[in-house]
Amino acid sequence: MDPSIACNPLPESKTVLRQALLKARQQSATDPLCNAALNRHVLDALKRFTPSCVGAYWPLSGEFNLRGALAIWLALDPERRIGLPVIEAHRAPLKFHRWTPDMVMRPGYHDIPEPTSGQPVIPDLLFVPCVGFDTAGYRLGYGGGFYDRTLAAWPGDTRPLTIGLAYESGRLTQLPRQPHDIPLDSVLTETGWHTAQR
Repeated sequence: MDPSIACNPLPESKTVLRQALLKARQQSATDPLCNAALNRHVLDALKRFTPSCVGAYWPLSGEFNLRGALAIWLALDPERRIGLPVIEAHRAPLKFHRWTPDMVMRPGYHDIPEPTSGQPVIPDLLFVPCVGFDTAGYRLGYGGGFYDRTLAAWPGDTRPLTIGLAYESGRLTQLPRQPHDIPLDSVLTETGWHTAQR
């Protein structure tokens, strides 16, 4: 990839790449073996890092559904907490409200389900969905910038460990990036860990 494009992408370069990666992701997303492997890796990560509060996401079409793994983790200790994003305004950082597997959800921004607990939580580990990712830990999402804004606004000494969840079909050597993009600490796919190389 041309380095000048990688560091200063034209808007259409990310759009075209996103469309190609979304198409490639559909096959992995419907593969039971890929999803079972990712499920195991999520549980391994939760065991390895022992968070008390996990930030997660409600899966959109093609995204890995981690709710089964989270339900198992939550059931093992009543003190554990899970937060899902609540979008208060289009350009605002995400807030996380407590979620449980049996909770009634409400439609939020773009009709993405949001928890109804009304209880803010502060995750110490954050699972982030990825359309694509690269070896340095940069991710490609849907273009809204919510996670970058959220991590940029997080107080430095309390910033959570960030783990992207993706499929191998989304792995690239280098993604187009912009100055406001914030890399993840690592990414999990069906093949295992990809620690950010910086």
